[in-house]
Amino acid sequence: MVLAPVFLGALAFSSPTAHAQLAPQKVGGTSTFDGPGAGDTEPTTRRRLTTLTVVPEDFSGLQLAPGFLLSMEVYDAPELSTDVRIDTHGDITLPMIGSIHVAGQTMTEAAAAIETRLKDGKILNNPQVNLNVSQYAGSNVSVLGEVHNPGRIELLAPHSLEDIIALAGGETQLAGNAIEIRHPEGVNPQKEMVHYSRSSDDMTLVDTKVRPGDTVTVRRAGVVYVLGGVNRPGGYIMQEGGELNLTQALSLAYGTTINAAVGSMRLIRKMPDGQVQETALAYRDIEKGKIPPPRLQAEDLIYVPISKTKTVLTSGLFASTSQAALYVYH
Repeated sequence: MVLAPVFLGALAFSSPTAHAQLAPQKVGGTSTFDGPGAGDTEPTTRRRLTTLTVVPEDFSGLQLAPGFLLSMEVYDAPELSTDVRIDTHGDITLPMIGSIHVAGQTMTEAAAAIETRLKDGKILNNPQVNLNVSQYAGSNVSVLGEVHNPGRIELLAPHSLEDIIALAGGETQLAGNAIEIRHPEGVNPQKEMVHYSRSSDDMTLVDTKVRPGDTVTVRRAGVVYVLGGVNRPGGYIMQEGGELNLTQALSLAYGTTINAAVGSMRLIRKMPDGQVQETALAYRDIEKGKIPPPRLQAEDLIYVPISKTKTVLTSGLFASTSQAALYVYH
């Protein structure tokens, strides 16, 4: 397997002069360290969409929805027992009772509402109604982003976000620590951001509920790009909201090449307003410990010119990031 990423001709480099202690393995278009999660070869593109059906763990909490077919039995009144489907408005129409809105209720709540109508209408003195669902009409939950099997899951009742992610095959190595849940129209707030940690004692994913109609997107982690006169140019994934400074980023890139003009190194950062900010880096002073290495932000680009006389336009650097190999940094 060839480990060196391929870039534009203007960004080809010579033999190494320094080596990083961390050595991730490149897998397909990404790279990952040995250890937990190693061997994750599933690419983040060209994955087939799948559809799964998930039944609720506890049917007592199942909320009725349009399209459900209900079987109603009334004790000691077989003439009132019937099968009825919930219409698009969430209502059922029963003989001698009329229309009752049941969408959003549990079967117990709907049965109690029917009993009340039978009693208030003086149809039965002590009605006992039993409801069962003969046919379901679940709503889909879409799971997108950095999961192994993005697609649609047919959900009949709320489930934990942890279950939903697991049903989608789990997160990829490129997943960050933020998940967006977009709710259907009419639900406030319509968008919910969930931030979590992969530590075993973090219960955020267990405590967060996903409901039918939601769209779940697992966000990709931030990337720092190191290009130019380094031995392994590319993008470095910052998982767990990880932090990188300049020295660490260069180490992950296996150090600078022998003909790198480190004195002309610069940090290129896109600002929130869309403007591009370039900052000259006093790398020699950083190397000597005179000043601390600057902390990097997601989407920062470190460019190390190959020589003082050869430069690359900033626009060309940003264009080259789309071709950069990605490596996972924990």
